[in-house]
Amino acid sequence: MISRGKQEQQATRKTRLAAALRENLKRRKAQARGRAQSEANEDAAFATEHRGQAPDFRRNRGSD
Repeated sequence: MISRGKQEQQATRKTRLAAALRENLKRRKAQARGRAQSEANEDAAFATEHRGQAPDFRRNRGSD
């Protein structure tokens, strides 16, 4: 049989871990949003930089 104090300790631990998991999830989601935003900005910058240029599929890209 579990004593009253042990039950309270387990309940406290459970609520503390649940709160920590929620905070961790929020942090990970924010990081993922930040990475997605930075990748979108990089893609937009690359598209702007290389607009109108055809890709160069030559094997040896020496001087023309």
